[in-house]
Amino acid sequence: MNTPDRDMSLQVPGQVKQRYSSLCSDDELLDDDDSTLWQDEVLRNSQGSVYLPNSGRLPSAIKEDSSQLTAVIKMGWLDKNPPQGALYYQRRWVKLDVDYLRYFDSDKEIYSKGTISTAFITNVSSVGELKFEVATNNRTFIFRAESEAERNDWVTVLQDCTRGRHRHSTMNPGSPLTPDYQGYLELKGLRSKLYTVVALDKVYLYKNIEDYRIGVGITSIEMNVGNVKDTDRRSFDLTTPYRIFSFIAESEQLKEQWVNAMRNAIGEALSNSEVAERIWAEPSNSLCADCGAPKPEWAAINLCVVVCKRCAGEHRGLGPSISKVRSLKMDRKVWTEELIQVFLLLGNERVNSFWAANVPPSEALTPSSCTEERRRFITNKYRQGKYRKYHPLYGNQRELDNALCINVQCSDVLETLSLIFCGADVNCSTGMPNWPSPLSLATAHSQPLQAELISHNLNTELPRSVVDMAMDTVPYAPPPCVSYNGFLFKTASMARAITERKTREEFSRRWCTLNDGTFSYYESDKNSNPNGALKASEIVCLAVDTPERHGYENTFELYSESERLYLFGTDDGDSHKEWVKSLAKSFIPASAEPLLRLGFERIGRLKCKDGLNLQTSKVGWFALVGSTLHAYLNDSKGEEIHLRKLNELSIQQDNEVLVLVEKGRTLYIEGERKLDFAGWCAAIQTAAGSGGDTLSQQQLTETDIPVIVHSCIGYITQCGLTSEGIYRKSGVNSRVAALCERFRQDARSVRLREGEHQVDDVSNTLKRFFRELEEGLFTSEDARTWLSTAAIQDESKKISQYQMLLNRLPRVNKATLQALINHLYCVQRFSELNQMNLHNLAIVFGPTLFQTDGKDYTAGRAIEDLIQHYTLIFEVDEQQLKKQLEEITVIIQVREKLNTKFPSTEPGGHFICTVYLEEKKETAEQHVKIPGSMTAAELTCEVLDRRNIAVKDREYWSCWEVSDKEEMERPLHYQERVLPILHSFGTDSHLLIKKHLAMEAMIVYLTSKVDVSKHGMMKFREERSILGLGLTSGSFHDRYFILNSSSLRMYKEVRSNRPERDWPVKNLRVYLGIKKKLRPPTCWGLTVVYESKKQERPEKQQWYLCCDTQSEMREWYATFLSIQYDGNVWPQDGLQQTRVSRVLPDTRHGNVSLIPLRGSENEMRNSVAAFSQDPLALFRDVR
Repeated sequence: MNTPDRDMSLQVPGQVKQRYSSLCSDDELLDDDDSTLWQDEVLRNSQGSVYLPNSGRLPSAIKEDSSQLTAVIKMGWLDKNPPQGALYYQRRWVKLDVDYLRYFDSDKEIYSKGTISTAFITNVSSVGELKFEVATNNRTFIFRAESEAERNDWVTVLQDCTRGRHRHSTMNPGSPLTPDYQGYLELKGLRSKLYTVVALDKVYLYKNIEDYRIGVGITSIEMNVGNVKDTDRRSFDLTTPYRIFSFIAESEQLKEQWVNAMRNAIGEALSNSEVAERIWAEPSNSLCADCGAPKPEWAAINLCVVVCKRCAGEHRGLGPSISKVRSLKMDRKVWTEELIQVFLLLGNERVNSFWAANVPPSEALTPSSCTEERRRFITNKYRQGKYRKYHPLYGNQRELDNALCINVQCSDVLETLSLIFCGADVNCSTGMPNWPSPLSLATAHSQPLQAELISHNLNTELPRSVVDMAMDTVPYAPPPCVSYNGFLFKTASMARAITERKTREEFSRRWCTLNDGTFSYYESDKNSNPNGALKASEIVCLAVDTPERHGYENTFELYSESERLYLFGTDDGDSHKEWVKSLAKSFIPASAEPLLRLGFERIGRLKCKDGLNLQTSKVGWFALVGSTLHAYLNDSKGEEIHLRKLNELSIQQDNEVLVLVEKGRTLYIEGERKLDFAGWCAAIQTAAGSGGDTLSQQQLTETDIPVIVHSCIGYITQCGLTSEGIYRKSGVNSRVAALCERFRQDARSVRLREGEHQVDDVSNTLKRFFRELEEGLFTSEDARTWLSTAAIQDESKKISQYQMLLNRLPRVNKATLQALINHLYCVQRFSELNQMNLHNLAIVFGPTLFQTDGKDYTAGRAIEDLIQHYTLIFEVDEQQLKKQLEEITVIIQVREKLNTKFPSTEPGGHFICTVYLEEKKETAEQHVKIPGSMTAAELTCEVLDRRNIAVKDREYWSCWEVSDKEEMERPLHYQERVLPILHSFGTDSHLLIKKHLAMEAMIVYLTSKVDVSKHGMMKFREERSILGLGLTSGSFHDRYFILNSSSLRMYKEVRSNRPERDWPVKNLRVYLGIKKKLRPPTCWGLTVVYESKKQERPEKQQWYLCCDTQSEMREWYATFLSIQYDGNVWPQDGLQQTRVSRVLPDTRHGNVSLIPLRGSENEMRNSVAAFSQDPLALFRDVR
């Protein structure tokens, strides 16, 4: 009988105050557990076991391994049924892939609470309101969605995933999970054992052997990130970047067997990954050849396509005579060096130019396509050959065989594949006794890749013809060839960008032809030998210059693969247009053909990465038209990027990556070639800037509001609504003019900050922008009509007329007007504070917006109407407006409470910062005023005072800089100024006040040191690629380091005489922690940031150090800190003195050592003796 199941995971019994994130469910106890013993044991062993504090969870930015992401079909939040059919449900993050339905505590967890093998699912159906059940032969799991649509979607996807699969009732040797080693292991802290299975490159955990047999587990561990260490006679640790699993075997002998099995699994995982990584090095192989899913792990080795797991299942259904499916990660023996080279040479993109040359858009697959669609498409593609590109010799068997014998003697493997799958016989006779077959012929001519392809197709069943055999023998028609010719004027080719105007005298008249994919230029139309030629396949970019940029009225530039630039010109506008069209058509592929219909300024090929796949680059075709960048990435549909609406545009990593950030997406365009990439960068940056003085030519937000308007309104709402006479008072003219110019150059880069910018300067900048706006906000065409509407007496007619005029405005003007009137409406609602009522605002903004002299109040009356009837004219949601006003009220109250209105003359300005106490959550927030002189110790005391927390003896409360994105943190030195740290913050960083638990141990270590320096081995890795562009290059290597009072030096080995690198210690900033996606070899790592102080060329580097033990890491960090602050690592009297004085420590007492390092031998001996009695006495007595 099926009963509602319980979470297949373990429970932490007892009421433990500190919550631990574990594999244990919060709704099930292990049998025979003594909860009190369990509680004590967990707390004692928490550091070395699987039970880690919540802070040990992986941040969301890298919360899942890429291999896990690729297989996910659907994921989301669901409520799961509790144990024993109780009435309450538990919130679970649920993920479905081809093999398992998994559920987790949260979307940040790596290891699941429970898994259900899809091979054992017998039924999925809707039950009751918003609920559905997943049934196996032995258990039924009930889930509840948030909506009926979501419930139905889960049911449909689950049914599709499990439909047509061979059902299992129990696990057997033929099951998908074939174990290499299995048995019971005990987790430290638990007296119950888990049934553990090592299979291939994973370790699976089950509650017991019965659950293993029915496919219901707890979690699985990817061994490519694992490391196994012996810890005791029967104990060993499986360490991953996310958790440490501490196991106890039943005997020493069994422990050795378990350790060997898991180490073999790690070796299997690493060796398996090596083949996959090499295959994926060809960018098109990182996407499934059939559906486009990322990171495909299977391949049809005879068809030369790399496919995802779901498509591989359908390939198997075709049978091995059609598709020989092999895993990139498991079938190591089949992946010879020659076969890997075949896949790298061809790649999915080139192979699909044959297999998928004629796929109708309505039949194309996507990663979310269902099983039936995949089966139909893959059958048509490979069994029927429906979409292939027919060879010109198709249907002529003799010629096909002859062409095959000729082609295998050269290196064109794609042509061989085309011949084979269009009917050439791989076993045909060559007519040569010494080399009777194409295979022997390829081998004899040293063509191992040809031989490899043929060897895998000796018995392949060729696609069944879908073409009527009565057709002509040559059905394939090559694409029409682009041809054009005429006279052009040409300069000498260049290896650098053109920075100066070329005169007519620098051009030479040349006869130019474009034919058969080659652009050639001759001395004259009578010459038969060209002066030079450029194949269309070598052209990577075509740029159309603005008229009269050079000596000839119309010019264009061609950029080649070999980093050469060719400049051509003509005075004939029609000829120029035809040349540009023909040349573009010759090198732009059919998949990006719509780009040719645009009036582009620049068109060409670039490599790029986006947020969906940052590991591998893909080829994109781009065209720049005005301020819009049109793009076709691989075979995707075209998309438009509105450059003036970008959130961010920057060039990073030595001018090699152009970063375009728009809402919900970041696109990284890479500089494959410096010459054309520099041209693209300059053109895109120019197009993204303000293009003129009209509204539509400004840099815009996503809601079509000019950035300058959005920034000024936002600043005044935050800082100026209580400023008396806002918008009426004048700012400083020079500052206003400078701010206007900064916005005009690049509004996106301007950041308005309190203390740095004055409210009246910003308000006058906004008014000047509208007064100088070309054509005005209301447009020159309709401005008089707006003014005449103000004279209408009937209020309803007047409002209707305003609404009609509003709808006639251009899109940007309408959005801008609504944003401005909304702002002015809010300003006058707080007129008791700022003295700017409706009438006063109308007097100021009437002449400004209508650009009149101010003598006629008609303009003011129109603005007064718009503000007064704002909700009616703009059809505003009253509730939304009420919420907005409430938020503004809160801002004003907070500012008054914190006394944040500071004199502009105060040096350094002030800053309002959110600081967290002990953990980052809303209830722990403190909003603190940060003067320029505030130190970390003063900020710590400020927050502790607010919470009435008394600092006890030997409690080391500190202020920490925490970076979520980089997964690192740093305790600020107690004398360190806070404001510079805040100004250098990213959006993913915050300040946290918490105890420095290692400080006492660091002080003990430093007081025991006689020598200030330190040396030893550490593992080193350097950051070589920009953040966000996938995996960084390189790995961790052992290096010998010497840290002294002036520098940190790195040597290749202990015996080396000359350092590889040398950094000044004062320029290093050391953080605790390393990004887990870098897969550090140990848990104890440091992230080191080096910033040079050179004014002319500041430099920033980031690299990583790994230590073997926690104490070793602590010692290195303490030494860094001691050297950088001359031994003064903690205030002598603790934080109490700082709490009382709130003044900067006297810098004259900063250079004090923690232990007397000078004096006689007796003095040194006495110091050490005193230290042995009281390790902290020497530190406390220093003056």
